[in-house]
Amino acid sequence: MKLVLILFFSLLSGVGIAQERDQPNLIVIFCDDLGYGDLGCYGSEKNRTPNVDQLAKAGVKFTDFYSSSPVCTPSRSSLMTGCYARRVGMHEDYTGHWVLIPRSRRGLNPEELTIAEALKSAGYATACIGKWHLGDQPEHLPTEHGFDFYFGIPYSNDMQSKGRGDPPLPLVEQRTVIEAPADQSTLTKRYTEAAIEFITENKSKPFFVYLPHTFPHLPLFASPDFLGKSANGRYGDSIEEIDWSTGQILASLDRLGIADNTLVIFTSDNGSNGRNGGSNQPLSGIKGSTMEGGMRVPMLAKWPGRIKPETVCTELATTMDLLPTFCKLAGAELPKQKIDGFDITNLMLGNEDAESEYESFLYYRRRQLQAIRMGDWKYHLPLEATHPNWTTPKTERPGRPAKLVNLKDDPGELKDVSKSNPEVVTKMQTIARQAIERLGNDASRGTEQRSASTLESSSPMVLAK
Repeated sequence: MKLVLILFFSLLSGVGIAQERDQPNLIVIFCDDLGYGDLGCYGSEKNRTPNVDQLAKAGVKFTDFYSSSPVCTPSRSSLMTGCYARRVGMHEDYTGHWVLIPRSRRGLNPEELTIAEALKSAGYATACIGKWHLGDQPEHLPTEHGFDFYFGIPYSNDMQSKGRGDPPLPLVEQRTVIEAPADQSTLTKRYTEAAIEFITENKSKPFFVYLPHTFPHLPLFASPDFLGKSANGRYGDSIEEIDWSTGQILASLDRLGIADNTLVIFTSDNGSNGRNGGSNQPLSGIKGSTMEGGMRVPMLAKWPGRIKPETVCTELATTMDLLPTFCKLAGAELPKQKIDGFDITNLMLGNEDAESEYESFLYYRRRQLQAIRMGDWKYHLPLEATHPNWTTPKTERPGRPAKLVNLKDDPGELKDVSKSNPEVVTKMQTIARQAIERLGNDASRGTEQRSASTLESSSPMVLAK
């Protein structure tokens, strides 16, 4: 009888392990300011990216994948929450800055359910390794948003202005500063080592690794093994080191025998700033703009045995889709609050007749709704004034008239076809009014807009004594 019971419970245990293993491991490699044309598989002839290109060969390449914003903080809030940044109150700092700065009292609201929290509730081990940029105060760090482990910098690598009172750039483990200023030439390698260590320690259970790289955001750094080795200056050096990092992570999955049950996604937070060798070709515009080059980004996904090799998806998808997709794959519950993303499992798997669920996609820049995409149509709203970017002084610029383009025929957004398509313009104007009512515009608040977390006080992150 005892032997029968042992066998019975062994079978039950085996069933549990099988169910657990049905949950795929999930890895998101998230670059900072990597442009649409910066990878070999997207047309770069300058940057050598064989490991990233292998993701395209072994999986799916998206041609029309978007960040929800052309700058860091709002785009990251969208990835974490599945929402437009305006919905969760992370579209701009109250101080008027484009993104959160050191000592900001503002951060991602703890009432928002993040990808990490959703997956953690489904039994996943979770790690954030790299640049966070959703709040640098202890209450706003990744460890307070569902991540078991955090190692990285809390905001952009250029944020150590003495004139503004910024502390030396901190490198943080969990909630403690372990190095300041961070040695930026070592960051990509140290992130890679930390990611592989976490994967190795958690290989027997489902895990989620979020790896938001520091580069190729300016200022550019690379380790001695890569510095001066590319044909594209330090920009290329940093990208080729990220490519090496990607190869190391993929090799670790093979070595541990878990590659077949791991979905790896590679993408970027927004487009390139167009300086120092960055490219958004063949798209127009740069980081900070709502032209395609500011918000359309590379996206590659590999899942052996599930995603067909050398697949190309031309349907519209966004970083907001990762949360609902991961919840579906992991068997986790979706947020109770409204989100804007969709489950794109069918798109990634290349299922027949799979289509984007976006009736429209909204291009927000700071406080403004600036453009809308519907199918192949993109409508640039008329604006009384536009906000600055890297090519202009930091003052508001003159406004612009409305413009309708067809992205399929005109990816450079050069030809205004409003007059020949008045019915499309009318539809876009209706979508704009509805979007502004829901999510707000400029200083106005939308009916569905939620709030960020704002603390009464803040202090700089300094080296632990």
